Amino acid sequence: MKITFFATTALAALTLATACKKKDDSPAPAPVMQLSGSLNSANSVNPPSASTATGTVTGTYDPTSKVLNYTLTFSGLTGPPTVAHFHYGDPKHAGAIFIPFSNLPTGTSGTITGTATLVAAQPDSFQLGHVYANIHTAMYPKGEIRANVVVK
Repeated sequence: MKITFFATTALAALTLATACKKKDDSPAPAPVMQLSGSLNSANSVNPPSASTATGTVTGTYDPTSKVLNYTLTFSGLTGPPTVAHFHYGDPKHAGAIFIPFSNLPTGTSGTITGTATLVAAQPDSFQLGHVYANIHTAMYPKGEIRANVVVK
């Protein structure tokens, strides 16, 4: 009788332990990507500018929420930004605009921040290095400084 009691108790404990163990086959969430780039005239194409202005682009992209947060800081422009945006395009070519920036500073130095929800192939373009940020001014209407954005 003692053997039956212990065997039954052990079997019940094993069954309970097995039933309580949660099997989680869901994949871990994708890590947040860090984005960066250096704004300068050497990166400009179409045509290159002779500006001495510089700056940086930093940001994060969360693949789960599809939200991109970005910050551009710059100084030394020839005039205030007229427009600025993210474009599709590799480091040697110009491409279409896909995220325009708003709330542009009114001086030759400043910061632009924003958030966007990416769709379709936009995240892949960042991962492939086919995105650049561009700041345009009156003197350089096709872009004074540009940063080729890379994923770290």
